[in-house]
Amino acid sequence: MKTVFELEMKVRDYECDLQGIVNNAVYQHYTEHTRAEYLRSRFEGMEALHEQGIDTVVARLEMAFKAPLRPGDRFVSRLGVRKEGLRYIFEQTICRLPDEQVCMQAQTTVVCRINGRLGDCPALNEAFQADFSEVK
Repeated sequence: MKTVFELEMKVRDYECDLQGIVNNAVYQHYTEHTRAEYLRSRFEGMEALHEQGIDTVVARLEMAFKAPLRPGDRFVSRLGVRKEGLRYIFEQTICRLPDEQVCMQAQTTVVCRINGRLGDCPALNEAFQADFSEVK
């Protein structure tokens, strides 16, 4: 999947467990933060959608851990997106910098609830259209 957005971050000490590595639950925060920043870059903001009765929600999250991140490590979170029916599939990879070691890969399925019901969101489709990868 093509990368359409990336965000550099740095590991903070409190994100690590007793083993001195980033706790697995923290990676979900990294992926969520990356998706939120991507949405802000493509759309006026999720707040505006919410005011229209449109909310995006995670329906499924799958993560594979490849190598650890440690306190002070810099890393990049990369994102690609495709559409399958009503679902937006976000492929995300976290790579340590500067060596580009893949530390985590995730696939997150997001759906839209419009006034409380599952539905298609033309505003998001339009905002993401140029970024959609072809379904394999």
